[in-house]
Amino acid sequence: MEREVLLTGIGGQGVQLAAQVLARAAVAEGREVTLLGTYGGTMRGGNTDACLVAADAAIRTPPIVARAWAAIAMHDRFFAPTGAKLARGSLAFVERALFAADAIAALEARGVRVVAVDAGEVARGAQAPLAAALALAAAFCAATGFAGLEALVGAMRECVPSYRQQHVEANERALRAGFSLADAGGATGAVGAVGGAAPRAWPVAAGAA
Repeated sequence: MEREVLLTGIGGQGVQLAAQVLARAAVAEGREVTLLGTYGGTMRGGNTDACLVAADAAIRTPPIVARAWAAIAMHDRFFAPTGAKLARGSLAFVERALFAADAIAALEARGVRVVAVDAGEVARGAQAPLAAALALAAAFCAATGFAGLEALVGAMRECVPSYRQQHVEANERALRAGFSLADAGGATGAVGAVGGAAPRAWPVAAGAA
């Protein structure tokens, strides 16, 4: 089984970190993973995207895809190329506060299952205002079974460089808060509450959280 996950947002939102955390968490749970991150010439304010492919067997193609199983979107400004790769039945997790209602409606009209999450609010509630992308990624994992919570936390700790260790505890709180939306029903969309059974879900590996 192979899953393609696209991440997109604006530089400075933590999209690349979230992509790395998802990739490492999938590896920790025994999957094969390829990841490609791309971004514009500006560190903040420009486009930032990532393509992650995870599979139960060897991956023989690069992480450049024409169609994707799911997308995680922190902003709608540069979303169009990502949205074009989502087909009927694909899943899109979006930051509710930064994603226009008409953009959501356009996806739903094409049969994409959209889940809107107040990721920024969740992160702020966890006293981790810089980690909204991690909260959104964790909510995605809770809904789909893409990776378990403890795998996400361990992956994040591996990803954060030594000179940014002061953010580790806040990042962990954001991950746990986002993942807990599965129980709290803190997201709405075509798959219902985050904890609802999502079609084509990928079960968490045995022993994972």
